Amino acid sequence: MAKSALVVGGGFAGLEAAIQLRKAGLDVTLVSDRPYLFIYPTSIWVVTGERAFEEVCLDLSDVAQRHGFRFLQGSVESVSGARRAVVVHGKEMVADHLILAIGGQPLRPEGVEHTHGLSGDPRNSVRLNEALEKLLARGSGRIAMGFGGNPKDPSAVRGGPVFEVMFNVVHLLRKRGLREKFEPTFFAPMPSPGERMGKKAVAAIQDMFRKLGVGMRFGKKITAFEPGGTVVFEDGSRLESDLTVFIPAQDGHPVLKGSDLPLNDAGFVRIDSGCGVPGFPGIHAIGDSAALEGPEWKAKQGHLAEVMARVAAENIAAEVAGRSERRSYLPHVAITCLMDMGNGAAYVHRDAEKEQMVPLPVVGHWMKKGWGAYFKLSKRKVVPRLPGM
Repeated sequence: MAKSALVVGGGFAGLEAAIQLRKAGLDVTLVSDRPYLFIYPTSIWVVTGERAFEEVCLDLSDVAQRHGFRFLQGSVESVSGARRAVVVHGKEMVADHLILAIGGQPLRPEGVEHTHGLSGDPRNSVRLNEALEKLLARGSGRIAMGFGGNPKDPSAVRGGPVFEVMFNVVHLLRKRGLREKFEPTFFAPMPSPGERMGKKAVAAIQDMFRKLGVGMRFGKKITAFEPGGTVVFEDGSRLESDLTVFIPAQDGHPVLKGSDLPLNDAGFVRIDSGCGVPGFPGIHAIGDSAALEGPEWKAKQGHLAEVMARVAAENIAAEVAGRSERRSYLPHVAITCLMDMGNGAAYVHRDAEKEQMVPLPVVGHWMKKGWGAYFKLSKRKVVPRLPGM
């Protein structure tokens, strides 16, 4: 009888884990509170109206059927490491192997409800699009975009999408002949936001902001957001705004914080190099649920979440087969992204050996859109998965 695997969380990490575990011959069930995987990297174009919401969603039932695992829609109410079980809709579910991939929870600074975000609820992208179109119809205004950090776990920052949305909105303003009527400003509490990507990337982004006329307010702690979106900083200064976009850093998921599993100060599950939870045989944590080890500049990203999923799946398969070899996710810790700018993009990569930022005018924009299509098709087994993608 095949060993059973229960994967909780239907994001990048959870879906990849379910696919790989099923491929390894385990009896797999995937649990997610949403019927779809939301492709956050391409949701930037929902904001500017270039993509419909449905175009950046991947139906999990369809993928499950194509790969041969079960899909159950439901919210995880509790996790027990001792019993290797979760409770979904009041029913306990137990498996030989439990993979935790339910992500985290955005921090909620004072007044954050007066801002628009891109993390958390996927429908935020639609609401932001509606608010942006309403402001553009007015003909002029101030737009502020930024992100925050989590001092308890700096790897949980979510800065990349905000840079992309700012670039894309500025490009949209120029296309509509409205650029001179709007005042965009980027803000963050860090002295050099984006520094995790490397010094070259930070310098290039700030230089681009200057060329595009985007104001910069860096290095001051955000204390609150006021009705209407005004940003208040710790020194009492304010950034007036008619539309404020803010992505807070992640904190540990409340269900995980209430579990018996080992956690770091932010509430993420501690893991070993093979993504296993120390002291809890048969339990792995991957993606945003896990407390990452590695260099100081490490950051949680979708590509690393998928790497962790494959590492966990391979280690589980090896254990089931009685083999002793184990893989580690640590050699793969890197920052990689294709930062879209509306009329081009830049390839950014940082690992232990090098930093890269390669401008890709025009073609980069279409490469990222092509990746979005490829991602959906490859997960649905319509096209083969390419190595390294």
